[in-house]
Amino acid sequence: MANDGERERQKLVGRAGIVGAGTLFSRVLGLGRDMALAAIFRREETDAFFVAFTIPNALRQLLGEGAISSAVVPVLSKKLAEDDGDVSARAFFSRVRGASLVALVVVTLLGMIFARPISEVFAGGYHGAELERTVQLTRIVFPYLFFMGTAALGMAALNAKRKFAVAAFAPGLLNVAFIAAAFLLPGPFERMGIDRSIAIGVGALVGGALQVLAQWPALRKIGFASRPKIDFKDPAVREVLRRIAPMTFGIGVYYVDLVLSRRFLSELGTGAQSYFTWAMRLCDFPQGIFVMALSTVALPSLSEFAARGDMDELGKTFAHGLKLALFVAIPASVAFAFLAEPLVVTLFQRGQFDSISAHETAKALFYQGGAIWTVAVVRQVVPVFYALGDTRTPVLVSALDLLAFIFLATTLRGHMGHVGISIAVGGSSFVQMALLVVMLRRKLDTMHGQGILSSVLKTLAASVVGVLAARASIMVMTDFSVPRAIPGLLAFACFCAVFVIAALLLKSSELGELTGALQRRLARK
Repeated sequence: MANDGERERQKLVGRAGIVGAGTLFSRVLGLGRDMALAAIFRREETDAFFVAFTIPNALRQLLGEGAISSAVVPVLSKKLAEDDGDVSARAFFSRVRGASLVALVVVTLLGMIFARPISEVFAGGYHGAELERTVQLTRIVFPYLFFMGTAALGMAALNAKRKFAVAAFAPGLLNVAFIAAAFLLPGPFERMGIDRSIAIGVGALVGGALQVLAQWPALRKIGFASRPKIDFKDPAVREVLRRIAPMTFGIGVYYVDLVLSRRFLSELGTGAQSYFTWAMRLCDFPQGIFVMALSTVALPSLSEFAARGDMDELGKTFAHGLKLALFVAIPASVAFAFLAEPLVVTLFQRGQFDSISAHETAKALFYQGGAIWTVAVVRQVVPVFYALGDTRTPVLVSALDLLAFIFLATTLRGHMGHVGISIAVGGSSFVQMALLVVMLRRKLDTMHGQGILSSVLKTLAASVVGVLAARASIMVMTDFSVPRAIPGLLAFACFCAVFVIAALLLKSSELGELTGALQRRLARK
């Protein structure tokens, strides 16, 4: 078993590399999408869309990527490990797909019918034309939930079969659709008397449909594209529902943070929604490229060790994944916190996105970016609980996290505006991380804390050296007349280069492992 565990940990980086590469592709396109939306659309238009898109996006986490994937993968992995393997797994998947489609269709129709009261809950501070635009966009984008929930279930099947490439690259199609819609549709819509912001909603629907279509050939190849069956009496389907019930509540509590933040932001004036969202999008970039990739590929391995009862290998695999995640998350937190404004100016300041928008977004990024490392820890800890079949602990912690968010948001928003909401998001994430780690220590004989601490200290030291060098480069450039996008670009490049050199000098094993995995992949090509 030890050899199996070592092989799984070695494969973890390679698999995360596939998912990370696909996510990098998607995030780069996503960055292009956000730059296009910021430059082409006015703040009142992006404010309305971000609220409307939050609603099905949050439900997507409940009915798709979050609860269903985390519940389906462990059960599907167990089915694949049985004597009849694929036959049993395929039969189970067709039944769980049937149950999923029923839920998605019902919720999508209800969302479209009740778009107005839902919008009023999410954006209580909106009135008149602002509210009407949000209601219209909510009704248009709600079917996105159906497409993304379907794609998430397909991703669960592909991940359980260790087929990560298609599921990782398909989300990039959503951003392609957004970019195309942003450039092609506003002009024609305006000439036809249609609100220009509807173009963004059309992009969301087309992108969701493209993701489902892109997965279909891969699902057919592994035999998981059979006709869905509705059978709620199937024991395996009931097991998924049993796992989903508390997880749905837990993830729901987590996303209530976001729902409340939208409502609070709707009361803070034009632009607050957009400033907060663009800061959040930038934070999603490093989280999605590797942190989320690691948690995605780790779950099947953790589930397999838990099914065997091999807690030692489970603990080692968790510690290994956490060190790798923090090697990416800590420098991201440091860079986003201390290089926030030059980065935002470089990326967004053009067209409708002026210097005021850049400054306000940078203030939000300082606090949200500084908390990236806490989100990384949460993303690595939660799959361990899921693998162990414990869905109640994350629920309890999520409820406490919600209370922390509400306290911080209501305390700070009055005098700090949208920045106070960003502080609340970061602070509640820290509370969630701390509680989850304490709870996990009670379940594992050892979390290999000494090795994790040693890795974290090296990564933090390299990050501090990197950001000091980056800040120095910005000071040097103030003596020269350069385009406003240059300081942030060069500062970020300086940070990355110095961080890598410092990590190399500190003999960071994570750096060697990541570069080694890349070299092996390039050698195979």
